[in-house]
Amino acid sequence: MAQERPHLNVVGSVNLDFVARVERLPRPGETVGGAALDRIPGGKGANQAVAAARLGASVRLAGAVGDDEFAEEALAGLRQAGVDLDVERGGATGVALILVESGGENQIVVVPGANAGWAPRGLPGPVLCQLEIPLENVVEAAEQADFFCLNAAPARPIPASLLDRCDLVVVNRYELEALPAEPRLTALTLGPEGAVLLEQGREVARATPPRVVTVDGTAAGDAFTACLVVSHLERRDWEEALRRACAAGALAASRPGAQPSLPTAAEVDAVLAA
Repeated sequence: MAQERPHLNVVGSVNLDFVARVERLPRPGETVGGAALDRIPGGKGANQAVAAARLGASVRLAGAVGDDEFAEEALAGLRQAGVDLDVERGGATGVALILVESGGENQIVVVPGANAGWAPRGLPGPVLCQLEIPLENVVEAAEQADFFCLNAAPARPIPASLLDRCDLVVVNRYELEALPAEPRLTALTLGPEGAVLLEQGREVARATPPRVVTVDGTAAGDAFTACLVVSHLERRDWEEALRRACAAGALAASRPGAQPSLPTAAEVDAVLAA
């Protein structure tokens, strides 16, 4: 059945990821050698915008980059995916320092740069947002949206009044614990176990991901979140949307890098049909 092509505003961070692949993650105070380094466009906002575009949505990203040599490199994946850019420029482009070990586990440190100093504007329609940008920007985006999804990651304190404006909140276990109250509708990701959808804390849907070999889990949550929102905007029921989101997250985890790992709608269809 053909689905209508939804429009989605994504408000969030744009980074350049410096990804070091190591055999194992270092312990505190330890130096681990033998790493291979990649530079890959990233940032949770940019990742989710690229993911939504590859899944068939018409996407506009509101964000910020610096006026430095990293800016165009950070925007390259968005341009390639056909995302409409509303990007302020100034200062330094945000960067993420990422360590990925051979089993796919990672450690991430984010230097926000330009992501910390801008304001969203003109956001009619559905909005998807994360917490790698100033909280006041998240609140402003929520106030402008007619459907607002918050991926409450990374975990940080937020006011209960912001949760009241959320139509959907996507979290993992740790991020759920950081919330000030129970959201009206929560998608709780459970890693290899899949995800559950909770309405006022009561389970209303559950899905498990297809089995994959985990290579790099950096953007798995971004793929999941984008696919869940796009599937909902395509008017799929929540059970189907959750199943598709789990498949998208698994596919992303089975590939290296953030944006390069994000699947298309056809790839999600294929793995669900297998």
